[in-house]
Amino acid sequence: MEFDKLTMDPVKKNEIMNDLGAFKDGKKHYERVGKAWKRGYLLLHGPPGTGKSAMIAAMANHLQYDVYAIELTSVRSNSDLQKLLMEVKNKTIVVIEDIDCSLDLTGVRQKKKRPAEDGNDEKNGASASAFNLKAAEADFTIKVTLSGLF
Repeated sequence: MEFDKLTMDPVKKNEIMNDLGAFKDGKKHYERVGKAWKRGYLLLHGPPGTGKSAMIAAMANHLQYDVYAIELTSVRSNSDLQKLLMEVKNKTIVVIEDIDCSLDLTGVRQKKKRPAEDGNDEKNGASASAFNLKAAEADFTIKVTLSGLF
């Protein structure tokens, strides 16, 4: 996908392309001021089919970068996330899927429970003992924080 094929506000498209160009050409500036050479876009949102993936593909194509997607529900802690990100090669756009669903950004969500933790699986009537769940396995708390992403 290329930017010229995206249907979006032309002014916004130019802003994004200029920002990406400044980032791509700014590596020496980052080195001079002693900062990590990275650029983040916190939020692409909208219903399915509205062009989020196409935008990411256009950005990657424009920069000539690869794309690496992370599903945070599979990451257990900030340190696990950090280890995972350390393995990502340079010149890669990291996409964090459904961040709003993966993190407890407000601190009010309850612990996630695995199916059948309460002893009943509503779909097939099986009990937790049938799944042989240990107490440690049943406690499925994800401890990745928003600050861990930055």
